[in-house]
Amino acid sequence: MKPTETRLQSRTKRKFLLFFLSIAAFYPIIRFLGYSIPKKPQTITIAKTLLPGGFYLGKNFILFDDGESAWALSRKCTHLGCTVQFHEKEQLLECPCHQSRFSKEGVVLNGPAKRSLDKFKVEKLKENGGYIVTI
Repeated sequence: MKPTETRLQSRTKRKFLLFFLSIAAFYPIIRFLGYSIPKKPQTITIAKTLLPGGFYLGKNFILFDDGESAWALSRKCTHLGCTVQFHEKEQLLECPCHQSRFSKEGVVLNGPAKRSLDKFKVEKLKENGGYIVTI
């Protein structure tokens, strides 16, 4: 092997090693920059008790009570994030942007949305009535 070929190979190995080490050194920094802090859960207290079959329309959620259980759904459409509206007469939620429709349980009835609405934890208050919704 000629001395120039040996130098060329060692230079190529050195460049590869330097490239690999620089990626390894910057990886933690890139991971740190992409990190986002998760939101703290928000609790909302609703003082009134709903009648069976009733609903409460909040800014970010809609609360339903069928007499046996209560559940809350996000009002943010899973397609593009528009605020869904509840049609009481038809008993369904509809997105005004692209007309995605959801059942009262949050299940997609027709698209373009592919995913059901997000559900929030609901706690029924026994003493004075009312609900605590955790968003």
